[in-house]
Amino acid sequence: MTRRAHDITKTTQRAPHVGAIDLFCGVGGLTKGLARAGVHVAMGVDIDPACEYPYTANNAAKFLRKSVSELSVQDLLHEFGDARFKLLAGCAPCQPFSKYKQKLGPADGRWHLLGHFGRLAAELRPDFITMENVPNLAKQDVFKEFVTTLETLGFHVSFDVVNCAEYGVPQQRHRLVLLASRHGPIKLISPVRRNSWKTVRDAIADLPPLEAGEVDPHDPLHQSCELSPLNMRRIRASTPGGTWRDWNKSLVADCHKRNTGKTYQSVYGRMSWDEPAPTMTTQYFGFGSGRFGHPEQDRAISLREGAILQSFPKGYKFTPKGDPIYRKTVGRLIGNAVPVKLAEAIGQTIVAHAEACAGKRKKAA
Repeated sequence: MTRRAHDITKTTQRAPHVGAIDLFCGVGGLTKGLARAGVHVAMGVDIDPACEYPYTANNAAKFLRKSVSELSVQDLLHEFGDARFKLLAGCAPCQPFSKYKQKLGPADGRWHLLGHFGRLAAELRPDFITMENVPNLAKQDVFKEFVTTLETLGFHVSFDVVNCAEYGVPQQRHRLVLLASRHGPIKLISPVRRNSWKTVRDAIADLPPLEAGEVDPHDPLHQSCELSPLNMRRIRASTPGGTWRDWNKSLVADCHKRNTGKTYQSVYGRMSWDEPAPTMTTQYFGFGSGRFGHPEQDRAISLREGAILQSFPKGYKFTPKGDPIYRKTVGRLIGNAVPVKLAEAIGQTIVAHAEACAGKRKKAA
């Protein structure tokens, strides 16, 4: 057993019983990370039926297929069992608040789901709350209202935008992380130093090589998209960390020749081996969708590589064995997930805080 594995096991064994429910659980990135830190996640809730198999196949938790807008406290309360501390966790859909979706707004039904998160917090009165989302959410009134709701309920609230690379994720992904406790101030644990960041090489260098359009016979998720002859010439002209500006003009897309497209450099590029990956989007499996070219193989990264760069375990299951794999669906589920290592850091913060709370109670008694 490695020292790291020993530390996690030790944390799990000594931790006070923190029971959790994961709202907007997706495929279970937040649940998996919380569980690694010693939090007992009893149930995940999501409206997307495509999430049920990966969530239950990889996590010791139930799945409730229901919109959070329709949830009541009765749906949740009994799931905590005899947990000493209750945690309500979740990542409301981020698309309405993303800087890439500026046309979305309050008219989008997902905009108000954070309000239902606040409603459930008021009805359930858990000990702790955590939420992860895109940084742009912090600028919105709906987030300010959520924070005000929690503070009115007596929660100590902290939130900050963090780079997931600082918490062991091999990816440059900036996210808003909120933590709240009814038992005292709480703040996310300290990040690791930059010289300890995980790189693309650390994450995926040991995976079997692939050709564009090939599927690994031992892992169907390790598959890459086919490339057109033009895109094959483009990727062969690309260098790690470079842009389409480095190409011969004959390879540059027409849209990038226009003034409106000249600023979009982070597409049609290769990743760098010795840096964290760029942010995994829901289209990360497409060479033209971002800097998602493999550092040295002439292809876009595979579905599995994207999952690993999101810090999912290498054997994480996303589809039942033998079922067809729909790249757009699986890519969306992986790209939308909470990175497991960030979730683990959140879980470690909550477990340590719960330990301190339990110690104070014991001392007072």
